[in-house]
Amino acid sequence: MIELKQIKKSFQDHEVLKSIDLSVEKGEVVVILGPSGSGKTTLLRSINFLEPADGGTITIGDLTVDAKKATHRQIREIRKKTAMVFQLYNLFKNKTALENVTEGLIVVRKMQKAEAETIGRRLLDQVGLQGRYDAYPSQLSGGQQQRIGIALALAIQPEVILFDEPTSALDPELVGEVLNVMKEVAKQGMTMIVVTHEISFAMEIATKIVFMDGGVVVETGIAKELLTAPKNPRTRAFLQRILPNDYDYQI
Repeated sequence: MIELKQIKKSFQDHEVLKSIDLSVEKGEVVVILGPSGSGKTTLLRSINFLEPADGGTITIGDLTVDAKKATHRQIREIRKKTAMVFQLYNLFKNKTALENVTEGLIVVRKMQKAEAETIGRRLLDQVGLQGRYDAYPSQLSGGQQQRIGIALALAIQPEVILFDEPTSALDPELVGEVLNVMKEVAKQGMTMIVVTHEISFAMEIATKIVFMDGGVVVETGIAKELLTAPKNPRTRAFLQRILPNDYDYQI
C-alpha cells in the first residue's frame, strides 16, 4: 500500500536520510523507533511533503511520485491520502474543537456545514470528547487537544495516518488517554505510521517495528520478534536501554 524507495534528505552538508526503503501494508501499524537525530521525524514528514525529500520515490495506493520532481498536483494528491498528527497539536487556537475538525471538510472538501458538523461531532465522540464541541484549545488539556488532532486526521478519511511523537509534549498522566484512542483507531483497521518513544504502545499495538539510527534503517521486523530477539547489535543496545526490566526479551 505504501512504499518508499531510496528516500534521501540532506540539510546543507548533513545527510539526514540515506536511501531509506520502507514498505507498509494496508492496516499495518508501523512504529519507528530510534535515538534522537536518527531521521525518524524527517522520514515521516517526507511522506506527505512537509519536508520534501531530495530523491527517491513515494507510493501510496495507486499513486507513485518522484520525491524530487513531484508536481503541485501530485503533492496535493499525496496529501489527500495522508493525515498527520503532530507533537504540538497544530490546532487553530481561535476555533472550537468542532470548528477545528470541520474546517478542512468545509474549506478544502467543500462540504456543507451541517454535514461537516455531523461528521465532526461523531469523530469527537469517538475520541472521547462528547460535550466539548464548543470548547477552545485553551480550555482543554494537552491530551484533549491531541485527541482533537486525531479526530481532525480521521475527518479527511485518509489512507494512512502519520503520528509524529504524539505524546511527547504531554504530561505523563495524559499520555494514556491519547494512546488509548490510537489503539482504538488501530483496531478499526487504519494504516498507521507512528514515530514514538512509547515502547508499551509498540509492544501492544505495532505489527511492525522499524529501528533507525544515523539516517538508515538498521533493522525491520515483526514487532514481537524484533522486541524479543533483535538481530542487529545496535538494535539490541538501544532496546536494552528502553525496555522495562521485566520484559521477556532475549538480549
